Amino acid sequence: MRDNNGVFISGTGSYAPSKTLTNCDLARMVDTSDQWIINRTGIRERRIAGTEEKTSTMGSLASAAAIKAAGIHKDDIDLVLVATLTPDMFFPSTACLVQTQLGLRQVTSFDVGAACSGFIFALEIASNMMKNGNFRHALVIGSEKLSSILDWEDRKTCVLFGDGAGAVVLSSQDRLGYEVIDSYTASDGSQPKLLHMPGGGSACPATPESLGQGRHFLKMQGQKVFKVAVRFMEQSVRKMLDRHGLIPEDIDLFIPHQANLRIIEALARSIKAPKEKFFVNLDRWGNTSAASIPIALDEASRKNRLQSGDYVLLVAFGAGLTWGSTLLKWKY
Repeated sequence: MRDNNGVFISGTGSYAPSKTLTNCDLARMVDTSDQWIINRTGIRERRIAGTEEKTSTMGSLASAAAIKAAGIHKDDIDLVLVATLTPDMFFPSTACLVQTQLGLRQVTSFDVGAACSGFIFALEIASNMMKNGNFRHALVIGSEKLSSILDWEDRKTCVLFGDGAGAVVLSSQDRLGYEVIDSYTASDGSQPKLLHMPGGGSACPATPESLGQGRHFLKMQGQKVFKVAVRFMEQSVRKMLDRHGLIPEDIDLFIPHQANLRIIEALARSIKAPKEKFFVNLDRWGNTSAASIPIALDEASRKNRLQSGDYVLLVAFGAGLTWGSTLLKWKY
């Protein structure tokens, strides 16, 4: 068991683009139906960012809400981490752009690339950086514009994803909010093609040929991803529970990555926890990758679902492959 020396989530925030894309809208674009999507994913609608809504701008708006909720001034922020797989550009980092958009001081800012597990990885990094006493308040952000990398003619992928951002303020002092107890992260890069975007990097630079072949769109082997997602998310939950001598019944609220309702239900069955303990909002958001957990955390906080002393367990799985979990304790 490790001690994070009093690191707390003192404020949460989220941002949703104004445009809503329903399953019925998608049925007019590709060969699908509202019922087909609901039965296989649990998703009914998702938000789609407009031209002026970028990963950085959505992250900045979610961050401003988190700063307000934490009751601090923006000048108190001295660390910014952005978890994303859809940065505004390869460089500079989206975190640097967020820093400038918020009018922050010249503070440490960088991106974390762990796909849908990115927010948990970023929480772990920020928590450990704050242990040395050099940082007091960090912004940890998950922001995604997945609509920018989707093939809107591929019904297997375009129905799954949405855009949005969530953010938390992490504070290195005893404050009301979520105490960050511990995090667990892991990766396996032996199966990158299960979920990847082959084009755009140094291995496959952008060319007319690569663009024509659709190599700059997200690619996924859905059935295989489903199986490994359930297995590794279960592993993440059990690893965290074992570290702290807990059992599933001790967790008051699970906040899983919002990828697919069937994955969440399979995870609940595998650890023998009632599905009512799992926070679900993917019916309205779709899969927002690294943004899904902080968005859900913000919604859960505003719905007053917790009492002081309650345990909250975040758990995610993503491309890489990556997976992990974070144990929180509610202190309001």
